[in-house]
Amino acid sequence: MSEETLNEREKTILRSVVQQFILTATPVGSRNVAKKYDIGVSPATVRNIMADLEDSGYINHPHTSAGRIPTDKGYRYYVDSLMNIERIPSKEKGLIEQSFNVEIDETDDLIKLTSKLLSSITKQLACVTYPNIESGILEKIQIVSLTSNRILIVISIQSGLVKTITMELSTEIKDTQVLSVQSILNERLSGLTLANIRSTFKERFKDVVDDQKPIIRLFVESVDRLFKDDVKTERIILTGAKNVISQPEFGSPENFQSIIELIEDKDVIIHIMEKSSTANKDEVFISIGSEHEQKKLNEYSFVSKEYQIGESYGTLGIIGPKRMAYSKIVAIVDYVAKVLSESIKSR
Repeated sequence: MSEETLNEREKTILRSVVQQFILTATPVGSRNVAKKYDIGVSPATVRNIMADLEDSGYINHPHTSAGRIPTDKGYRYYVDSLMNIERIPSKEKGLIEQSFNVEIDETDDLIKLTSKLLSSITKQLACVTYPNIESGILEKIQIVSLTSNRILIVISIQSGLVKTITMELSTEIKDTQVLSVQSILNERLSGLTLANIRSTFKERFKDVVDDQKPIIRLFVESVDRLFKDDVKTERIILTGAKNVISQPEFGSPENFQSIIELIEDKDVIIHIMEKSSTANKDEVFISIGSEHEQKKLNEYSFVSKEYQIGESYGTLGIIGPKRMAYSKIVAIVDYVAKVLSESIKSR
């Protein structure tokens, strides 16, 4: 039996096993499937079909239990071919919309709100990355003198994102120098992406006058710091660790330790979120168990969607046990990404 030859009865039983295991976290027996899902066949027939599904790798027979649990292959077939995306209840839809219908000026606060909202609704570990500012279009640069040799640089992107950096010069500068450099920076850089600015900055400012050189030299030396995304692990917000820990899968000390290590190792989560961002931006990305490159994620599933701020994109997602309510979580992740993007666009 292969994916192409699963008949309707086999699909029905596989769907029943997955859905029942998601609900109970205990192996599913043939009698339970026959009785609960009323599929019109005897427990013996269900048992035979389940044996076939096991032989083909869609379900597994753990230890000495009489029941079966889905394998990664079974979950994949379920989410690709058998799952019906749930309609989000109007109460939860209203909560999501109301959460974003507030006055929030800072992108940082909006990202944190999104992560808390996702973890609260799904009862899983929520992760949200900050938008990739390198694809953003520069609106303006402001330079503020803090002392005679210390300046604050404010980089504003058209989508509303702002990056601030404090820098020190080796020589003292005057306010007139600051205003002069600020003017020429905006004149030559406004309307360009930060990635373009970073790669061409030095060439664009070869001809500056002597008064402008100290600050321009500082920009040249710090071009990556100014026009590139911050350290990756600082670009992600994780919320809801207690939700994942409370799942039955993590009752054992070994599994409990594994989720703690995962939460502490943000690089692993960043890696899978970067991988998901290469997928179709219009679709929800789902990765299950052994499909992950990182072994630390073998017992988890990841559901994500990109959101948009102007020309910049970020990713929001859910990490949880493979036994997660995919039909509900996919719908929520998709809707939150949509509402977040629209909320930012209207600000």
